[in-house]
Amino acid sequence: MSTEVDIVIVGGGAAGVGAARRLADTGLSTLMLEASSRLGGRAWTHEIDGYPLDLGCGWLHSADRNVWRNIAESSHFEVDQREAVWGKQYADLGITSTDQSAAKKALADWHERLPALLVGSDCAADALAPDCKWRPFIRAFCGFANGVAPDRMSVADYLAYDKATTGRNQRVPAGYGTLVAASLPPDTGLRLSTPVQAIKDDGRRLIIETPKGSLSARAAILTVSTAVLSGSAIKMPASLASWQNAASLLPLGRDEKLFLQIVGASPFMPETHLFGDFHDSRTCAFYIRPFGWPIIECFLGGDSALVVEQEGIVAGFTLAIEQLVALMGGISVRNSNR
Repeated sequence: MSTEVDIVIVGGGAAGVGAARRLADTGLSTLMLEASSRLGGRAWTHEIDGYPLDLGCGWLHSADRNVWRNIAESSHFEVDQREAVWGKQYADLGITSTDQSAAKKALADWHERLPALLVGSDCAADALAPDCKWRPFIRAFCGFANGVAPDRMSVADYLAYDKATTGRNQRVPAGYGTLVAASLPPDTGLRLSTPVQAIKDDGRRLIIETPKGSLSARAAILTVSTAVLSGSAIKMPASLASWQNAASLLPLGRDEKLFLQIVGASPFMPETHLFGDFHDSRTCAFYIRPFGWPIIECFLGGDSALVVEQEGIVAGFTLAIEQLVALMGGISVRNSNR
């Protein structure tokens, strides 16, 4: 591979596709290089038993101002505008409504104490009341929302997001990953399975090195994660050292998603939700029968996601199933591996 283009986009996730869309009518030649064999990045729709499951991100957060909702509608993708049922415990299983209210009040109280830490530690764990019985629930909430427990969570970053969000979360039944992958402009060049190994600046143009050869470009747009930016996978020009250092100070959290298939008659209504255990920071969150499908989406974040990281995916399924069985009694499940 040896060619010249105006702009190279490194990374074929939502940010990379978004960059390509902004450049589509500029007259500049654009080439996207994606290390994996598919488009979408963390937006990854995979069809299992006829259901388009979003293995990664699946929600249009702040949908009333999310540009991807506009892209979906202009591209004739259906957008499900029903209110999400997060935070609602189906049939009060495993916990009384009184205790649910107490847990949510403890979460609200913790949230109200956060701003005082902006000029101090900036650590969300410092806002936890030491004698609060709902500390595991708050820790689990932080895991789902941020991928980390409160002791690793920046108050400033969390409050900035909280201030910006509108709370309107919607979905694309065909799959968020399907939408992102279908949204690359047709005049954008694309090379999949082409990881960038190095970017060099010769003073006139950039030299982009890949296992398939080199190319030159007037500019490059990097849309990879902070872990890749700060790591050694792509050798960067020395002039970007300060940017790489900044990226290293923005580590990624961890969230996992597993799927269970409901076999036979379902004990659940469509579009319902459960927390596995309000008293365990490793609780899973279950979104049940999305779009009416016989599917349970199992969300693991922070402490529960660490189970998958440290013990493997089977341990993650075991944790999720054990929590469902504790709530529902004996159930027959068939999992869909991520």
